[in-house]
Amino acid sequence: MINSRARAYALFREAFNDPGAEFRDGQLEAILALVDDHARQLVVQRTGWGKSLVYFLATRLLREKGAGVTLIVSPLLSLMSDQMLMAERLGVRAEMMTSASYDQWPEIRYRLQKGQIDVLFVTPEHLAHESFRTKTLPALQGRIGLLVIDEAHCISDWGHDFRPDYRRIVNIVNNLPSTVPVLATTATANNRVVEDIKTQLGDDLVVSSGPLTRTSLKLQTLRLESQKERFAWLAQYVPTLAGSGIIYTLTTRDADVVANWLQSKGIEAKAYHAAVGGEGISSEVREKLRRDIEDELRQNKVKALVATIALGMGFDKPDLGFVIHFQRPGSVIAYYQQVGRAGRAIGSAVAILMDGEEDAQIHEWFIKSAFPTLPEQEAIVAALETEPGLSLRQLERRVNVKHTRLSNALKHLEVDGIVSKDGSNYSRTLNPFRPNIERADAISAMRRREVAQMEAFVDHPGCLMEFVARELDDPAAAPCGKCASCLGHVIMPIDVDPELVTEAARWLRKADDGIKPKKQYPAGILAPGAKQIPLTDQCERGRTLTVYGESDLGEQVRTGKYQTGRFSDDLLDAAVECITNRWQPTPRPTWITWVPSRRNMSLVPDLARRLGLRLGIPAVEALAKPQDTQPQKEMQNSAQQARNVIGAFSTVSGSVPPGPVLLIDDIVDSGWTFAAAGIELRHAGSGPVFPFALARMRSQPDEA
Repeated sequence: MINSRARAYALFREAFNDPGAEFRDGQLEAILALVDDHARQLVVQRTGWGKSLVYFLATRLLREKGAGVTLIVSPLLSLMSDQMLMAERLGVRAEMMTSASYDQWPEIRYRLQKGQIDVLFVTPEHLAHESFRTKTLPALQGRIGLLVIDEAHCISDWGHDFRPDYRRIVNIVNNLPSTVPVLATTATANNRVVEDIKTQLGDDLVVSSGPLTRTSLKLQTLRLESQKERFAWLAQYVPTLAGSGIIYTLTTRDADVVANWLQSKGIEAKAYHAAVGGEGISSEVREKLRRDIEDELRQNKVKALVATIALGMGFDKPDLGFVIHFQRPGSVIAYYQQVGRAGRAIGSAVAILMDGEEDAQIHEWFIKSAFPTLPEQEAIVAALETEPGLSLRQLERRVNVKHTRLSNALKHLEVDGIVSKDGSNYSRTLNPFRPNIERADAISAMRRREVAQMEAFVDHPGCLMEFVARELDDPAAAPCGKCASCLGHVIMPIDVDPELVTEAARWLRKADDGIKPKKQYPAGILAPGAKQIPLTDQCERGRTLTVYGESDLGEQVRTGKYQTGRFSDDLLDAAVECITNRWQPTPRPTWITWVPSRRNMSLVPDLARRLGLRLGIPAVEALAKPQDTQPQKEMQNSAQQARNVIGAFSTVSGSVPPGPVLLIDDIVDSGWTFAAAGIELRHAGSGPVFPFALARMRSQPDEA
């Protein structure tokens, strides 16, 4: 009979070519519990502790005893890629089922049936994939020797990164024989999350946890609320930090803008988020781009990645020297997970948290978008009861719900068994529709408390690491002696060069990627087959001056629109400077007009006329809006936005000059209003149409 302890030591020391190597506290115990006791256990250990070593060695031992394949449900492809290397080192044959490897799925299924695979990685999202459900899961039936749920806090409603697809795992657990061991792992679970996971995975779940304090980290918080100050601080001090690191932002736009700013200051930085590579590329190409960027950081080819939460769970660079938060994370637990990327294999690493003036607004958006509202769910269910078998795009034309919210709502409804998915089409099931709004409200209230707790953390007078550890319910929480509070002095300077602040303010005014022309109508809003917008009807690439509500100019847009009823001379000066110096549309506009409104009929015309005088071109009232439409800001997806304004404008007879035109509006969001107005102008004989808006709405936060 094989002695599991002795065999575990032998494999461990052989893999690392070290005859004296020792397991970390708790690793061997977790392995033996799986192999000898077939236990169901939750391991809560800090990042870098070595959770993957536990399940790979357990897999090796279980396979030697004749057990079936290990199924690992893991949230991110980057996590899988890193772990594949560890599996190879330990002599474990591992494969991944991802969208990028879809054409290899039949071969993987064949090898599973032949027993040629020890470990199969799959994302929780792929548990719902039709091919996985109908072909792979049956092939695994009775063949699973160990189930691993990585980043198990995602199961919990109360975890900081709850994901609906993780709830599908519970069904797999419930259908496993009691003799099959289950391992759930996480570094970010407090007592509330642990109890919730136990409720879902069974009361016989054994919880194993260790101290969560990271002794290598030096924490500090900074009160630099304005973006220009934070931009200046980054440019001034990032080059002085040892090694390479990560700068976390809350939105994709902020990641792009911060990375571009640092590049303009000669600092090697790259943006990393869910939309890397822009529109129109496949998920496979995008994932390769992201892996390439990760590798550049690992190889220290960049000083910093400016990243959203897309760079989170699973990314491993043991010598990462710093983590900076450009904006506050939504919870202390999320903060802990992100700073935990740094200082894993070095004696000292720095974690700097900044506090942004825009943070509260972004976090409120996160909270409100986490769960579908009751009206949204009712509208979706009603549409599917009336007309089953609708795709996401078809539902968008019937339900006024934003694309991302609609997709999220469908996922919740599917997991709850209210709708089913066949291919790309959704249908209503026979299950009763009983939405649990009280649960969503309770979780939202908890999220708001977490945001407030994170805000309190910024000004906490005591030990910062102890604050974090107590929030994680770590019984070993104690002063770290290394954070700025414990030391009684700053780790990194706070003062910022005033000239650099001024430069950052000027740069932020220029940080605009333009108003992209609409090239296609959303499918189905016109006659069948009419989708492409003719090139002669399209607007040119436009420009905005600022982001609504942000910086001094963004606030002036808000004030002029809703308080004074007139846009300031400062805004006018900035608009003139932007159009004549930074933008310089070509061919140069010979006249100017505006998007008419039936709600505020003088605000934008006044702006356009004043701009025309300053630019030396005539302002012409060329467009009219014969009847009211719904406020465009109430239209929640592209199909609804386009349908609301296409055909809503007309041209004033005989008032459209033939030359290039500057088309003015105060605020742009989707861009469909400009597109609809531009079509009318082009049909009436105008030259190229150049849209210009004072402000764009802030982009939505990124989703990993």
